[in-house]
Amino acid sequence: MDTGHEKVNLLGMGNEALRQWVVDLGEKPFRAQQLMKWMFHRLESDFSAMTDISKAFRARLAAIAEIQPPEVLLEKDSADGTRKWVMAMPGGSAIETVFIPEGKRGTLCISSQIGCGLNCTFCSTARQGFNRNLTTAEIIGQVWVAARSLGQTPDQRRITNVVFMGMGEPLLNFDHVMQAVSLMRDDFGFGLAGKRITLSTAGMVPMIDRMREVTDISLAVSLHAPNDALRDQLVPLNKRYPIAELMAACKRYVAGRRGERVTMEYTLIEGVNDQPEHARALIRLLANVPSKVNLIPFNPFPGSDFKRPSEESIRRFQTLLLNHDKVATLRKTRGDDIDAACGQLVGQVADRTRRSQKLKTLPLGG
Repeated sequence: MDTGHEKVNLLGMGNEALRQWVVDLGEKPFRAQQLMKWMFHRLESDFSAMTDISKAFRARLAAIAEIQPPEVLLEKDSADGTRKWVMAMPGGSAIETVFIPEGKRGTLCISSQIGCGLNCTFCSTARQGFNRNLTTAEIIGQVWVAARSLGQTPDQRRITNVVFMGMGEPLLNFDHVMQAVSLMRDDFGFGLAGKRITLSTAGMVPMIDRMREVTDISLAVSLHAPNDALRDQLVPLNKRYPIAELMAACKRYVAGRRGERVTMEYTLIEGVNDQPEHARALIRLLANVPSKVNLIPFNPFPGSDFKRPSEESIRRFQTLLLNHDKVATLRKTRGDDIDAACGQLVGQVADRTRRSQKLKTLPLGG
């Protein structure tokens, strides 16, 4: 590069950081808001197009900074309107991001890590191993790429909701994820309300408590079993943070927030966790937890021995929950023809971990 230094990617800077950066350059603080509007409202990456900024400052920006979103390797549309992007990451790996339209609602499912180290047995991402955490720019860049691809404008919001349910465990990338959340919520960023952003965790109990201190976005938990013995098999993280500890953390997270509920994600797997006794155990478990249940029929992927339950079993399970006054929705399978359904995201991951050590080395939070 001409400067001899690596350019700063402004895409990952929050409002305050960007304001301080422009002030350090000798510019007025309002320049930060101008830049954010160009980046996130108009989805512009070319400084020369930012016509309300002086030519001298635009030239300086071009020399020392960039607005660099992830590179799109593949963009694929499903017959049901779902769209998937495969995005390149430095080092040869790739991540996947999925947009799911439904009426006036448009949900973007984004990734927080390259791969995942938690090794949940029913998830194809886990088979890929783990490479690294995504940076703030790589996380918010997925929203930027999707919004631009979908033709989003300030007057026509295509992405109404964002869910951290793609590749990775978001709470193991806490700082970058929270910085991205801040950009999503900022009026000069994507301007999303907290209730329109959902973070899904496999159950990082200390980090759930930490998250409550800094944000009020919606919480979802990958539960998938009503007891420790079964959850230990499906979600190995449960051996470190058992269900009782997890449920207590969930109650703490929504305490004092009127009407707020934690979404319990429950993947139904034939003959594993889909029987009436499992439904009844789940009802007992959630009796005193402000929650709703999102039932997800298992989406098959190559190499898995698990199977999707019959429609009769799925409806029976849901009916048992509904008859005991539990809110229980059945997630439609979307994008399975392009491998974009829940649990099918795999990307391309250069695994840098040794699986036998993964759970031993998980941070305890704080």
